Amino acid sequence: MTTIVSNQASVADTLGRPMTDLRISVTDRCNFRCTFCMPADRKYNFLPRPHILSFEEVSRLARLFVAMGVEKIRLTGGEPLLRSEIEKLIASLAAIDGVDDLALTTNAYLLEEKAAMLRQAGLGRVTVSLHSLDPELFGQINGLGLDLAKVLRGIDAARRAGLNPVKLNVVVMQGVNDHEIVDLARYARETGCVVRFIEYMDVGTVNQWDPNKVVSAQQIIKTVDAALPLEALGKMRPGEVADRYRYRDGGGEVGVITSVTQPFCGDCSRVRLSAEGQLFTCLFSSLGHDLKTPLRDGASDQELTERVQAIWRGRTDRYSEERSAALRRGEFVPTDKVEMFRIGG
Repeated sequence: MTTIVSNQASVADTLGRPMTDLRISVTDRCNFRCTFCMPADRKYNFLPRPHILSFEEVSRLARLFVAMGVEKIRLTGGEPLLRSEIEKLIASLAAIDGVDDLALTTNAYLLEEKAAMLRQAGLGRVTVSLHSLDPELFGQINGLGLDLAKVLRGIDAARRAGLNPVKLNVVVMQGVNDHEIVDLARYARETGCVVRFIEYMDVGTVNQWDPNKVVSAQQIIKTVDAALPLEALGKMRPGEVADRYRYRDGGGEVGVITSVTQPFCGDCSRVRLSAEGQLFTCLFSSLGHDLKTPLRDGASDQELTERVQAIWRGRTDRYSEERSAALRRGEFVPTDKVEMFRIGG
């Protein structure tokens, strides 16, 4: 287990991991019903608007997190582009001194119309969830038969607007889209995007995760390398989750996220804030820590800071390592976890 020593005067958890990355979910609603996140055969009770943090509340908390060492902020959902006037929040976050990277994860269905406005507001880059280039399969995966072409136009609009590098997140599932690995890598390479293949994970509880559907990062890289030769790259910074490779001919980059087969809990520096103001210290958490109530009850910045610091200092999360060990022993038992559409990926 790797232990990180932070170079900042930031708070560290029980394993010495600093808090440098903040993921903010701005809504639990989504216009997709992807099979591995929000299956369409279930009903969902979404948060009423008064229960969701206002942009002013989000910005206030974000400033406190940055003062505690956060350098990167990513807006997630649900689908963040469903949040009305999201560009106002982006402008507010972009104005915070100390934010080195401001990004947004989206399914890109609304991105064509909004890309230029997001860039003008101060957004640095986008990551797009793209799990198939086959229109029929794309519609099956998103659960609603929605149009692939509209998503591809959104990606093009993001590139034109300067939201670069555009990254593409691909969840690879055995027997579903694993036959498209090379096609997706080639598409990213030809469009100047960076693809990140993600091992299928047991996020939340509604996706009925089956470890037999996991395609390992090793298999993915072997598949890409056979068609488009690769060589390994080092990590750019501590806490980076992707193992990176570049094409030997210099034509771009591909990455794999190995949460199942090679967990990276040891240097995880991510903290998550849900739309209703719950702080989560792990993607696989079952319970969050309430920040909205003290925030709305008049807590000072110092009181909120001390609450967050106490939560992070007590952090012991290493779920992916524990899950992988249990799988190897044949003792894995699913547990209740917060759904990914509540806290982002």
